[in-house]
Amino acid sequence: MNKRTGRWILAVICLLIGVSFAGQTSHAKEKQEFIVGFDAEFPPYGYMDEDGEYTGFDLELAQEVCNRNEWKLVKRPIAWESKDSELDSGAISCIWNGFTMNGREEEYTWSTPYVDNSQVVIVRKDSGIRELTDLKGKILIVQNDSSALAALTGEDTSEENQALAKSLKELQQVADYNSAFMNLESGMADAVAMDIGVANYQLSGKEDLFVMLEARLSSEEYGVGFKKGNTELRDQVQVTLLEMLYDGTFESIAKKWGLTDSVCLSMEDKTYIDGAAVPEIDTSELTISAPEQEEEENTEGKSAGTVKKLNLAEITRQLGKGMLATLAIFLLTLLFSMPLGLLVAAVRMSRIKIFEWIAKIYISIMRGTPLMLQLLVVFFAPYYLFGMSTPYSYRFYAVIIGFSLNYAAYFAEIYRAGIQSIPNGQREAAQILGYSRIQTFFRIIFPQMVKRILPPVTNEIITLVKDTSLAFALAYTEMFTLAKQIAAAQTSLMPLFVAGVFYYIFNFLVAYLMECIEKKLDYYR
Repeated sequence: MNKRTGRWILAVICLLIGVSFAGQTSHAKEKQEFIVGFDAEFPPYGYMDEDGEYTGFDLELAQEVCNRNEWKLVKRPIAWESKDSELDSGAISCIWNGFTMNGREEEYTWSTPYVDNSQVVIVRKDSGIRELTDLKGKILIVQNDSSALAALTGEDTSEENQALAKSLKELQQVADYNSAFMNLESGMADAVAMDIGVANYQLSGKEDLFVMLEARLSSEEYGVGFKKGNTELRDQVQVTLLEMLYDGTFESIAKKWGLTDSVCLSMEDKTYIDGAAVPEIDTSELTISAPEQEEEENTEGKSAGTVKKLNLAEITRQLGKGMLATLAIFLLTLLFSMPLGLLVAAVRMSRIKIFEWIAKIYISIMRGTPLMLQLLVVFFAPYYLFGMSTPYSYRFYAVIIGFSLNYAAYFAEIYRAGIQSIPNGQREAAQILGYSRIQTFFRIIFPQMVKRILPPVTNEIITLVKDTSLAFALAYTEMFTLAKQIAAAQTSLMPLFVAGVFYYIFNFLVAYLMECIEKKLDYYR
């Protein structure tokens, strides 16, 4: 073996060792992901701040837990109605967002309670309502699937609350607190019931309009909810929280968010709600941190859990990322659904009955069931049917697949109507002139069909622009979902109006473009 060959072999060996070492280093640097599912419209526990970042009391606790365990925190906003499916499928590690334990004790594996929460009632200052009994004959609003609703209509409702609920003129349910306050401010409702932490946040931005009643509807405890049986992860988080409590970090974070009076995490809790023993913590290496200076001073005397108003330009800037997501859904749906609709239309008009009926059934299902339900089926089907866990990126693919399959059914029927509107005499004339069936379709039938179907296709495209907001069902953050999150943080409807202006401008441009195309095809008369 000559020297040159030896040098090559040595170089290859060094390269392999380097690659191996780099791989080991890269592997060593990989961190376990801790994915927190939360409602991004629930300040001060989890919401979007003025910088467009997700923050809140619970998220800051989760970040500290991750820092101490060398985990990577993934903040994942979820549709609250789908929280159980998100947890069961493994899409999130836990639900940590002011999550009420009461009434859900058997449904999850819980940490010990860390916040004592109360349900309170907010009214207008000029309403004259000062006691709960004054709500008789009034309209009270609560959020869907909330502790306030359970306090008034749940199985464990007190006799006093049962009597209060019966005395109301109406108990209305809304999707979010912005809608609730809009009804309250406009006089369409008389009161709103909600968590005291959320109420304090809302009042920090509207204290000149509303007041909180002193009486409480109920009290409950917040905990971190894990998938049933996931005790290992629960114990790791619990131990870290207790270490944070021991060294003063937990209290410091609670003080920062103005929740000192609500926290209830205790070293005295020796068992979980399911009866399992709480692990002991080793305090020998823990040091108690010195009290920090008032952190509120650097935010103009306000705690972190208060409203910080944004101007129109800042709101528009924050909505920018959501606008791009909306555009992506719109363009990709059109790219896939329009040609797929043509294929479905061809199958629908097939002379082979089995194919015709398959197309009919497909169109019937797609048009006869809600698009939101179809999106949920596309996203969660891999787990519930095959036990497959899907990556987070699959949410976007599921949105595009669901939208494309849905709109293909509508386009198919529009195409079919356009094709069948062409007189048979034109097909016969083309056949006499020697055109094949494919040539007849693409050279004679198709151009005339396009001209005739443009108005209904335009309507569907405009509907698609607005339907992109349904992507929130899969916790995919497009523009309208982002607008709702900003609106919750700002306690204002301004972000929703900005989003509405965007939708209008977008649809105006779509309608103008389609009108131009229609004029270009005027020679097909």
